[in-house]
Amino acid sequence: MSGPIPDVTTIIGSGLLAERERMGLIASNIANADSVTVPGAQPYRAREPVFAAEPALNGSAADRVVVAGVVESAAPPKMTYDPGNPRADARGYVQGSNVDPAQQMTDLISATQNYAADIAVLDQSNKLDQAMLRSFIA
Repeated sequence: MSGPIPDVTTIIGSGLLAERERMGLIASNIANADSVTVPGAQPYRAREPVFAAEPALNGSAADRVVVAGVVESAAPPKMTYDPGNPRADARGYVQGSNVDPAQQMTDLISATQNYAADIAVLDQSNKLDQAMLRSFIA
């Protein structure tokens, strides 16, 4: 291996922060899944992060991950026929968010697994560091 040694803690930390932000967006999406809007207003749209690799500051080959932005889903809003609803349009339809709760739960499972994997790598890295220190002391 050539070049500087990657800073595992910084790389894993960036992954943990990115997944936490992803989980925050998922939480917002789930919270707004059943929100409706008045006619003419824009409904809540599901949001998801855009992850990007960012070169390590020390010049190593390992990149950190950052949330480069947040995009809104282009899926159409849910239209529900509910003529008695005060938020219904002239045809009796209520416009709701485009959040798909099942997809959000799938995304949450993925984010949770990625977060746990980052923690496992950090834990293993710490164990290796401790073993290395013990070898110097012995």
